Amino acid sequence: MLCRLLCTAAIACLALNSAMAQDPTKVEPKHYKLHFENDRVQVVDVHYGPHEKSEMHEHPGGVSVSVTGGHLRFTDQNGKITEVYAKAGEARWFPPFKHKVENLGDETYNAVYIGIKGKLTAAASDPKQESPVTAEAMAKILSDYAQSAAKP
Repeated sequence: MLCRLLCTAAIACLALNSAMAQDPTKVEPKHYKLHFENDRVQVVDVHYGPHEKSEMHEHPGGVSVSVTGGHLRFTDQNGKITEVYAKAGEARWFPPFKHKVENLGDETYNAVYIGIKGKLTAAASDPKQESPVTAEAMAKILSDYAQSAAKP
């Protein structure tokens, strides 16, 4: 009986943890702040101080625009590690993903993540499906915008 109770409690905790892992603004509010949201997009301000790390969290497919440069380490749910040198004004497309992040630099890293909700996420993660705007086109539009906004 005790074993059954403990197993039930463990499964409930795992389910709750899994449900909360969906939204980085809930799992990692220190690093991710909701800026805007509607039924189509979620715009999130991203902030990592020098050498700060996150817990595992998920993002919908979308575009990340780096406001400042940074040296970051991404570790996915399978343990695969990718290091990225982000440049200010650079935009990158990401399909839906789950990861944890570490800022390897001595400077603060800031970005904006525009997560696409609904059918666009599915279409963008599968290049065979039709989408009104390609991931590359969206990244270029946002990169051009970020660069023009940064000019005095």
